[in-house]
Amino acid sequence: MMQQILRDMFVDPELLAELNEEQRQILFYKIRQEQVRRWTECESQEGSWERPLTKERDGESGKSVQWLQGRDGEVWVWVMGDAPGDKPYEMIVKELMEERARRQAQLEAQELWRKKEEEIKQKFRDAITKEKARLVAGKWKEEAEDRKAAKQEEERIREKLKKQEEEERQREEEEIRRAEEKRAKELYMSLEQEQRRSEQGDKEWEEQLRRSKEADEEMTRKARWARDEYKRQSLRAIEKGHVAGLSGHFQKQSHRRHTLFFPISPAWVRTPRPSSREMVILWFTEEQKPKQAGYERNSNAIAPWFHGIISREDSETLLMNAAEGSFLVRVSDRIWGYTLSYRTASGFKHFLIDASRDYYSFLGVDQNRHATLADIIDFHKVKEYEESYY
Repeated sequence: MMQQILRDMFVDPELLAELNEEQRQILFYKIRQEQVRRWTECESQEGSWERPLTKERDGESGKSVQWLQGRDGEVWVWVMGDAPGDKPYEMIVKELMEERARRQAQLEAQELWRKKEEEIKQKFRDAITKEKARLVAGKWKEEAEDRKAAKQEEERIREKLKKQEEEERQREEEEIRRAEEKRAKELYMSLEQEQRRSEQGDKEWEEQLRRSKEADEEMTRKARWARDEYKRQSLRAIEKGHVAGLSGHFQKQSHRRHTLFFPISPAWVRTPRPSSREMVILWFTEEQKPKQAGYERNSNAIAPWFHGIISREDSETLLMNAAEGSFLVRVSDRIWGYTLSYRTASGFKHFLIDASRDYYSFLGVDQNRHATLADIIDFHKVKEYEESYY
């Protein structure tokens, strides 16, 4: 189960709820170790892919790339705005934004002027055409004896229209110039706001990165504390010698709870995790019962500490009046395995036993592997004695 969690880098929320605080901290510590291992492996692979910066081409030309070096012998690097005589970075950015806004406004103004120029030319071409038609159609020109006067009149009208065209062109140019200046200011303000938002986003990202590092350090500290606490409590339990099996009262209830089994399915396929109580019973019947799980070692008698499929609340009820160090083992409905419920001085603790493979081990706490369920219990049980339970 631990290998599957580290492979998928995912812990089912229901499974996580079954773990106590110490198991959670140790599990998170193992996941963090796996993340660091993967990152280190990825970095080493990327480093092996890098090619030298200087490389001879075609094997004959002898050409190579050489970097300019500074006084310290390292590659010379120029940071814009930091060298002596450079403008401040803020001023350089401001000038670049102003130039960019000016060019964009200029392009827009040129496109607008091209359209206006075409409209003005077309307008006065139409006016001249209409005036010529009027002169030709006018009776006064047919009756005039002096055609020179008619020609002069035509030239006067042409000059008048040309002057009006020039005046209108100047008005349009002035209007476009003002529009260009206004547009340049608008673009500059837009670029400046975008720059401020970018700087704000960088600050937020740096703050998130700082918080993430603090959270990693806190998680590492808690995991180290949980590991040390587990070792300390294990040594204290060994010194007290109070880790004991339950009495015959539990054994009677164990026999009573294990008398009902569902029929064996001819096509048993184990899913990644239990989906129902029936699946748990089927798994225990198909895989665990042939291994004598829950029985005393080298015996056909059910162990007094084994209570089959009972809930977390039932196990705490049974251990309520038991002495400190008493325990029982029940079939878990969260993973393919078991749960060891343990009585402490202040309450109860529940440890998951992974049985998804061909061995038994505590999930996230103890890395020792045992061949049978009885072996793992006997390995951690330091003393047995009879107690009376009510």
